[in-house]
Amino acid sequence: MTTVIETADLAAAYASGPPALSGVTFAADEGQAVAVLGPNGGGKTTLFRALLGEIAVVRGTITIGDATAYVPQTERSRLDFPVSALDVALMGAYARTRWYRRVTAADRASARAALERVGLADQARTRFGELSGGQRQRVLIARALVQDARVLLLDEPFGGVDHASEQAIMDTLDDLRADGRVLLIATHDVEQARRWDRVLCVRGEQIAYGAPADTLTNAVLEATYGPEIVMLDCGHRAVAIQHHHH
Repeated sequence: MTTVIETADLAAAYASGPPALSGVTFAADEGQAVAVLGPNGGGKTTLFRALLGEIAVVRGTITIGDATAYVPQTERSRLDFPVSALDVALMGAYARTRWYRRVTAADRASARAALERVGLADQARTRFGELSGGQRQRVLIARALVQDARVLLLDEPFGGVDHASEQAIMDTLDDLRADGRVLLIATHDVEQARRWDRVLCVRGEQIAYGAPADTLTNAVLEATYGPEIVMLDCGHRAVAIQHHHH
């Protein structure tokens, strides 16, 4: 297996402030999915921004062998813009298109192929805001594919979607893993994290990294979430209680 993304003792900070996240050391190979688990404010977004080069790395190293794309939460997307699913997918071409050039027919073909890849070819002309939450999330994944990204950073892709949509997104992610892409999936769902290849637990610093069986233990989860973790079924299942601020 080829290692695609790797960090060593990574610490990242905003502006001139102290490190918001430190001590992150992990590696992911082709086709692997890594759950990034932690409380709100624990460093999941900070990690993604550091990997994208948006904030300063104050210590350690990042090595990424392929193009990287960020897939935001669909709940944070503007729904009032009069754009279609195809328009949103096509936005992925802008990152590689010089400001003085228009997107090409090949870019449009790539966007249509990406929508087909995520199972939404028949929704290409549908207004983005009229799609279901799960469909919008898959359109945002299609946009990342148009960027030709081999590393996808997904910010809580299952938030606010129903079970059928969750399964459709899961199928899409499994398909991308089979294609050799690396997925980093920020999540609060401990049980969902058990199905991915690796789990990275953070709370201002790295708490643990490894296979789910090794990382999703009572001790690690309590260190990650503190009093916000509730154990169920004699410790075999866990639920993280999150407090969202609006």
